[in-house]
Amino acid sequence: MIPTKFRIVVSLLLFILVFCPEAYAQKGFSKSAIRKQKEAVAQSVDQRHKQTQVMVDKVFSFAELGFHEVETSKYLTGILEKAGFEITYGVSGIPTAWFAKWSNGEGPVIALGSDVDCIPKASQYPGVAYHKPIIEGAPGHGEGHNSGVPLNITAALSVQELMEENNIGGTLVVWPGIAEELLGSKAWFVRDGLFEGVDMCIFTHVSSNLAVSWGQATGTGLISVEYSFEGEAAHSAGAPWRGRSALDAAELMNIGWNYKREHLHPLKRSHSIFTDAGDQPNVVPSKASIWFYLRDVTYEGIMEMYEDANNIAEGAAMMTDTEMTSRVVGAAWPRHFNKVIAETMYSNIQQVGLPEWSEADQELARAVQKAVNSKDTTGLSTELSELRKPVERPVSGGSDDIGDVSWTVPTVTLRFPSNVPGLQGHHWSNAIAMATPIAHKGATAGAKVVAMTVMDFLTQPELLSQARDYFENVQKKETVYRPMISADDPPPIELNTAIMSEFRPKLEPLYYDETKYDSYLEQLGVTYPTLKEE
Repeated sequence: MIPTKFRIVVSLLLFILVFCPEAYAQKGFSKSAIRKQKEAVAQSVDQRHKQTQVMVDKVFSFAELGFHEVETSKYLTGILEKAGFEITYGVSGIPTAWFAKWSNGEGPVIALGSDVDCIPKASQYPGVAYHKPIIEGAPGHGEGHNSGVPLNITAALSVQELMEENNIGGTLVVWPGIAEELLGSKAWFVRDGLFEGVDMCIFTHVSSNLAVSWGQATGTGLISVEYSFEGEAAHSAGAPWRGRSALDAAELMNIGWNYKREHLHPLKRSHSIFTDAGDQPNVVPSKASIWFYLRDVTYEGIMEMYEDANNIAEGAAMMTDTEMTSRVVGAAWPRHFNKVIAETMYSNIQQVGLPEWSEADQELARAVQKAVNSKDTTGLSTELSELRKPVERPVSGGSDDIGDVSWTVPTVTLRFPSNVPGLQGHHWSNAIAMATPIAHKGATAGAKVVAMTVMDFLTQPELLSQARDYFENVQKKETVYRPMISADDPPPIELNTAIMSEFRPKLEPLYYDETKYDSYLEQLGVTYPTLKEE
């Protein structure tokens, strides 16, 4: 007769096997085994440095604006597809958006994301420490978004190799932030459920140091809104009294909002451009539009500004007897990052350390800093930044739609050292380092940190439980995520069409050909570094 206690144990084991497959799918790993696997994945990243360099240079050469990352997406998905990833194209109705997935059985689902779009009018020769456009007026990677997804692919392929060799269960998801400069995709990805089933997300963003933070981040969230007015055309000299100027309405809205600025809290930011101001002076404009970014450090503050802007727009329409419509063309929640993932990642940052910069790297960095009158003239960072904790006092600044993802799944952003400290951002100077050894070394360092952190969470299930506990019981304790876009708001995929139609034919002959040239610097004939104009 089988003892009662034994029958109970057997019953429990059967229950776990049948109803809780996740409880046994991931085998246990000792600390020494985890350490060895992390050392191995870091070595794998090093061995892929050439591939990383090629990817970084290739995407730099495409120089594609948001919603038109056609060549970038085709090239990067081709690499992932060859490695066995299943690609879903055109997600959320965005032609250049995609999600790539590879699974090795039961285990954590870990997403790796980064942005891919570039900046208008930021065309710049890499490795040249003064303003020298590759094509005058063309887009360029004056933020450094050409480096992030290559970093993530390097990390993913290295982790994939270790997962297969060691029979480690789990799923890797690689995805691009499309049109980040327009805040035009991640809120749509969240709305459409693309992160359902994802356990955690590691995002990467170019910077000048290795850094990660947890809690509320510096910077703002925003809502991006275009207000359009429609009136009646007329001859501006012959019968102006018969016209109702839409441009008058747009200008009055601009004036009204500028008066409102005096009464905005210092943590708020707002900026605008006219996207349609009429066709020619002798025709009273029947249509006109003005586009606003409205930023604040809280969701509530953003919505207050949005309501004020709507009221001012309605008033401008009433004053001019015109019709007003509006559309949301972008959104980004204020960011909140996960404590457990950040702390785990920072321990890996300390192990990896900053790259060894050559004297040529430092000469270029110092020359660029001097060229833009930066207060920082010391060159590239040589000391690691500290783990960034929640800001005690909110600090205004830029936005990133990774904020929407951070309120959907436990998320952190790794900042990696592929650019020069002290630059103003969204500027030709920020493109100078982005296809040079500085960017290549920084991307490899970042890929090591990402790969090692992924291995931590694949092999230590308790870390994922702790990250989820922070997400549910600390981060979301007093804050409820409410999307700023509706179920009916389409992504504004028509933006940047005219610019890319003009410049793509000029850029195509300059795409990096890695079969002929060791680097993009070589293809462009740049001596590294070029510090002065000849």
